[in-house]
Amino acid sequence: MTVTMGEHVLDLACPPEDVTAVHAFLSSVWDREPDLSVEDRMALELALVELASNVIEHGAAGSRIACSMRFAVRPDDVVVTMVDDGVPVSVDPSAAHLPDAMAEGGRGLALVQMVVDDLRYERVDGHNQWVVRRGRH
Repeated sequence: MTVTMGEHVLDLACPPEDVTAVHAFLSSVWDREPDLSVEDRMALELALVELASNVIEHGAAGSRIACSMRFAVRPDDVVVTMVDDGVPVSVDPSAAHLPDAMAEGGRGLALVQMVVDDLRYERVDGHNQWVVRRGRH
């Protein structure tokens, strides 16, 4: 794991790293961004850990995956861009919805949508790119 101090950048490779690296990275961001509200921190942590988990679980296709997370705190919002070299994703985040209560999966993107203001996905130059934006509260 490489964390670039002051720029809020996390680069990780899975395996051997996993979503624990995202928790550690976010903890360091919270330390350097004390003005972010607890509500924003909780929502962003939920969203980013869920996205990273999906990338690690579904994007690797049984092999190693590299992922980079860029975290920008701006006066009115927070924008996080996550780029990975995993397999292409055929999903429309805006169409995500919660499955019925008995379903064992399929809640991830719907949960992310519930706690952020914007979630976008596109395939750019052979990489998956996820952009999460949340207005600051």
